[in-house]
This record gives sequence, structure tokens and C-alpha cells, in this order.
Amino acid sequence: IGDVVRHRLFDFRGVVFDVDPIFANSEEWYQAIPEDIRPAKDQPFYHLLAENGESSYIAYVSQQNLVPDESDEPVEHPAIGGLFDSYAKGRYRLRREHRH
Repeated sequence: IGDVVRHRLFDFRGVVFDVDPIFANSEEWYQAIPEDIRPAKDQPFYHLLAENGESSYIAYVSQQNLVPDESDEPVEHPAIGGLFDSYAKGRYRLRREHRH
């Protein structure tokens, strides 16, 4: 939680705010992924506050498709301030009221 990552195949990056140990989205969502790049379900899937050159959004990405973001640039997403309170060295620090 708090790591800044980049998608391995597509041009977007984001900050991790939740993790599912295995796929936990809808079958319709899964089937919409082209078969030749569809990831296996039996791996962690990450919820990201994501951004690309045009917009910010929520992304759901398999572990195999994430790589560390080496830019050391913060992510520009409007929801970051509600979950995280600081950014340093490629990581966001979770706000105290959101920690378990």
C-alpha cells in the first residue's frame, strides 16, 4: 500500500491503495480483457489510484502487469489526499486514520 507502480503493457501509473490476494472483480470485466493478454486469476490484483496523460481513474491490475515506477514523481489523482498524507522516495504514507 502506497507504492507507485507503472503498468507493464499500457501507458499509465498509479499508487496502490488496496490488494486482493486473488482476482475479485466481475467475470464480465475479466472477459473484456483480450484473451492474448488476459492475466491468470490466481495471483494478487492491485487497486490503483491511476493516471495517464489524459485523466485520473481507479485501475485494477494483476501483479504480473505491474513494475516499479522509477520516475520519483508523485501521482496526480484527486483521491490521494483522502488516503495518504505524504510522498517520498516513490511511496505514499497512508494516513493514520486509514491504518489497521
